[in-house]
Amino acid sequence: MTKECKWILKEQAAPAKVDRLSAEVGIDKVLAELLVKRGVETFDQARAFFRPSLDDLHDPFLMKSMHEAVERLHKAITGKEKILVYGDYDVDGTTAVALVYSFIQRFTKNVGFYIPDRYDEGYGVSYKGIDHAAEGGYSLIITLDCGIKAIEKVEYAREKGIDVIICDHHLPEETLPAAVAVLDPKREDCNYPFDDLSGCGVGFKLVQGYAQQYGIPFETLVPLLDLLVVSIASDLVTMVGENRVLAHYGLKVLNEHPCEGLLAMINLSNLEPGHITIDDIVFKIGPRINAAGRMESGRLAVELLKATDTRSAMQIGEKINDNNNERKNIDREITLEAIEMVQEGNCLTSQNATIVYNPKWNKGVVGIVASRLVEAFYKPTVVLTKSNGFVTGSARSVAGFDLYEAIESCADLLENFGGHVYAAGLTLKEENLAEFARRMDEFVSGKVTSDMLIPIVDVDARLDFAQITPKFFRILKQFQPFGPGNSNPLFITENVYDAGSGRKVGAGGVHMKLDLIQESQPYHQIAAIAFNMAESYDYIREGNPFDVCYAIVENYYRGSSTLQLRVRDIKEREEII
Repeated sequence: MTKECKWILKEQAAPAKVDRLSAEVGIDKVLAELLVKRGVETFDQARAFFRPSLDDLHDPFLMKSMHEAVERLHKAITGKEKILVYGDYDVDGTTAVALVYSFIQRFTKNVGFYIPDRYDEGYGVSYKGIDHAAEGGYSLIITLDCGIKAIEKVEYAREKGIDVIICDHHLPEETLPAAVAVLDPKREDCNYPFDDLSGCGVGFKLVQGYAQQYGIPFETLVPLLDLLVVSIASDLVTMVGENRVLAHYGLKVLNEHPCEGLLAMINLSNLEPGHITIDDIVFKIGPRINAAGRMESGRLAVELLKATDTRSAMQIGEKINDNNNERKNIDREITLEAIEMVQEGNCLTSQNATIVYNPKWNKGVVGIVASRLVEAFYKPTVVLTKSNGFVTGSARSVAGFDLYEAIESCADLLENFGGHVYAAGLTLKEENLAEFARRMDEFVSGKVTSDMLIPIVDVDARLDFAQITPKFFRILKQFQPFGPGNSNPLFITENVYDAGSGRKVGAGGVHMKLDLIQESQPYHQIAAIAFNMAESYDYIREGNPFDVCYAIVENYYRGSSTLQLRVRDIKEREEII
């Protein structure tokens, strides 16, 4: 996080509500305020928040088309039809395929899976995939994390005698594909109570519906939740409502009895088994699974996630780990090239949006590079390369700016596009590139405000180090699992300094480990880690005071657990005066 970012203290909750909840539950007022801001205002609501229950999951048959989907799947299973489970090549898609495939395999051996090639076929349902199904004698395709826009592809499948069940969570267009069933909680005519499931989450609702309809105990589905929590965390869907319940129990499975493939990932990531958090999935496990589709094939990820023995899981896991190391080297090189292009003015535009293009870049990492460029320049960003004769790439946005709307405004120049408010993918002909860049920059200029171009840190509360007691942290931990909509609270403590043991750490010394002391409370020393903030090291080392913005985390290392501040930003005191 750069020093230019602005800290904004969230609006205070109603004091009367905070006081009442603090007294009822017997917790610190800071914690009570965090709960009230999350809509938790009574003892019963607090109990439900701190004790998520699988009984709170919604009936899958509240989802439009669920009856049709379950009945068509049952017909295929009992009729010994061949079923193809088809999913996207990212974490959400591959976990979804592994989950649904593993479930169906309990009832029939006539099941296969298909992951499109990122480079050859691109995102979503492909004609090549349907041809594969037809040649293999499959009569039912279940799409996961894709398919909601595949109108022509579903028609093509129908012409070949193949039915399609779509399980997706992306925004549909006005016309839906003419599939046997379209499961998507974002359908306008769908009254399902929770519309932010991951693609894997929609797949889970399908198997839950099947189990419910045919008397299969729900308990037999619980072991699949480790796959689901990996998708929820990696796809950055909101960590509220049904997702929070599923993630809570998914973490329990991941920590107590993970499937062989995820156990391999845990070991290869050097994580502490039994202490896996959402952050571990987001920063360690998810990127490794993603690397398979970026560098080689998403099929590898599914083979890993459905593996049933330790040896084969580790063999595939090691290959995926190698893919991830290769991916890191490539994205580091391309990021440096892209930053240099922007700084030297060799990009398509950098005035209002950052748009860079190099036909030689690896298509699999352009999304990561786009995110890095947003961090570096904090503007809506598009990173483009060339693949199969077309310019293709990924876009990332800044807070408050609808990137999807911007790309949609250039739809007449594009071959295809898709995504969300903050992340999207697109393909276009090279002759349209200059006009696309011009129109995107113009659109951004008319919509983005100066405030949007300043990174903002939303701070939950001011805190003195003396307030961070064992009881405080024990209760704060129960706010987990953290994610969008239920993020790890950020606190500010003012006028702190390093005790003298601060040092640079990490490759190249880009991070800092500090032992912080608050000026007004010199007896409360607390360990902190500050990633990518070594530019402040000399100032801190000289004993100068600063304000610190941080989350409180638990650090596991070699079997021991310590409390640590994860620094989000530092402001030198002279910046504040």
